[in-house]
Amino acid sequence: MSISAKNTAAPSLVIYDDSRLVRLWRNWLSVAGTIPLDKWLRNNLRELAGFVPSEQTTTRKNNFPQLSLPDQANLALAMNHALRFQQLACALEFTYQEFCNTNNYPNINWMEWDQQWQARDLQTLTPAAFWYWIQLRMEGDQRKQNQAQLKDAEKRRNFFQQLLADNYFSQPDVNYLWFGLRPQWKALIEERKNISHWSDEQTDLFLQQQTSSPPLWLRAQTDKPLAEISAQLSAQGANAVLDPQHGIYVQGGVGVNSTAEYKSGLIEIQDLASQLIAQTVAVKPGQKVWDTCAGAGGKTLSIAARMNNKGALIATDLHDYKLEELKRRVKRAGAFNVRTFSWNGEEPLRLPKEVAQQQGFDWVLIDAPCSSSGTWRRNPDARWRFDEADTQELIQLQQKILRNSMPAVRKGGCLVYATCSWQASENEGQVNWFLQQYPQFELQSQRILGAPELDADTMFVAVLKYR
Repeated sequence: MSISAKNTAAPSLVIYDDSRLVRLWRNWLSVAGTIPLDKWLRNNLRELAGFVPSEQTTTRKNNFPQLSLPDQANLALAMNHALRFQQLACALEFTYQEFCNTNNYPNINWMEWDQQWQARDLQTLTPAAFWYWIQLRMEGDQRKQNQAQLKDAEKRRNFFQQLLADNYFSQPDVNYLWFGLRPQWKALIEERKNISHWSDEQTDLFLQQQTSSPPLWLRAQTDKPLAEISAQLSAQGANAVLDPQHGIYVQGGVGVNSTAEYKSGLIEIQDLASQLIAQTVAVKPGQKVWDTCAGAGGKTLSIAARMNNKGALIATDLHDYKLEELKRRVKRAGAFNVRTFSWNGEEPLRLPKEVAQQQGFDWVLIDAPCSSSGTWRRNPDARWRFDEADTQELIQLQQKILRNSMPAVRKGGCLVYATCSWQASENEGQVNWFLQQYPQFELQSQRILGAPELDADTMFVAVLKYR
């Protein structure tokens, strides 16, 4: 893929030398890897505004003005840019310093460099240098920023533009850095390309998609026309778009959770790929379904909506706090046939009486714990927690859940295995393992959902029928 200054994410209105942004970044580096970025930002943007909320009043703590919603959105956007391209910033600084020492492009083995790189290397970059590299990556220096803080800003800008002119980032391995991905992941993505029969163009699109967030997809919990729901959301300040094929999504504007449609349960926030997984559970009213790893219940609610409060839907999870959120969402959606309780996956489920009478569930959904590589677009900080050793532990956990969920499927029923990962070892590899262990099941289908085909997360789903 040829890379140029125009081949970046859409230009933003971020002021990259904003002192508040520098403060945010320094605070983030002290906790990076211990808390998800979105959760961390919610707390730190409030603190940055200089207020401590209370029931009746607020107290200013510093000289920063109160943050407007656009300011909050732009600071959060900049932090997402930084998390996507933090390794690229380190690579640019390394290359630039080597160039300054020799006056020639250094001959760098980027695969070896990547193997040695660690997130703590970010501490060696001054905030001005770091944010200038991020600005150049995002905007190609369309605006003059960081000039006063960097004595060599013009030299850095010329260096960056020369790299682009020479197609430096189109070279093997280093092009992964350009897309916010580690070169060492190249083999994994090539494996996905081969298994899914992606063309070069599809693979290039998948890489490009990793540089931006997908839209916020919504799922309607009502028969009301989608055009009417979209119009009502837009009237309340949400930038809602009606996709004729896939439904409603939102890009900016007021928060969806503040709208009347969300508060009343008419809509739910659910990524399009996740919606497609839930639709793979082709449930009919009156059937029995078990959502084994239900979490906060996005797929549970989608399945329940097609059951018309007939039959039984059991939703379990290891974490009780997630089930509490699920209960609230189920009540808001008006689903009365959903039961929840905790299940740790250590042993087969003791079947509820009505399920035991028919010798198992018609459908068992395993939305398995996984590396979450398919959500990197939405959660850029998660990519830097990706680790091969962790993946091997997850594979063992996935197999344990498969082993202990399988006995709950009735003959003629289906087990649906899903992840929010594009890694073959967590997906097709696990399906192959399962079929070898349990030949009484046959594969009905398996596929990757979402990106690159759709502007969404990337997920996997397989349907296995008990013959």
